[in-house]
Amino acid sequence: MAAADWPAVSRIHAAGIATGDATFELAPPASYDAFDAARLPAHRFVAVDPTAGGVVGWVAVSAVSARPAYAGVVEHSVYVDPTSGGRGIGRLLLDTLIASTEAAGIWTIQSGIFPENAASLALHARAGFRIIGVRERVGQLHGVWRDVLLLERRSAVV
Repeated sequence: MAAADWPAVSRIHAAGIATGDATFELAPPASYDAFDAARLPAHRFVAVDPTAGGVVGWVAVSAVSARPAYAGVVEHSVYVDPTSGGRGIGRLLLDTLIASTEAAGIWTIQSGIFPENAASLALHARAGFRIIGVRERVGQLHGVWRDVLLLERRSAVV
């Protein structure tokens, strides 16, 4: 992912936000610089389909803690353009992320997913993630309390 990808990344993120089942965020970061500052540079990728007009999905990670004990644990986000869903793009992005993080010695990728986001839950299950818990009524979105399922993928090689 490069700064030049930001317009498409932001557009795809906004489309995910608009579903109401992707995140508690109400809007994408205001700029690439804000996005960049919150994510690890070595583990962010875009999927490009020239026939679809360019970037059709993205994945990125953030550190979960600055404490050394958690240096091998990251939290990720993955978004696919809604017009490109069902084509394996999400799986390609997750597989690329898994290879990248494992090569860097990262042993756990985690995420929080709304229970209503069935497509994301299925994608993550196929990529080896497992549900490890439920954060009940952890936050409100548009005035409605929402649960979040905690998922993780523990590397078998790190």
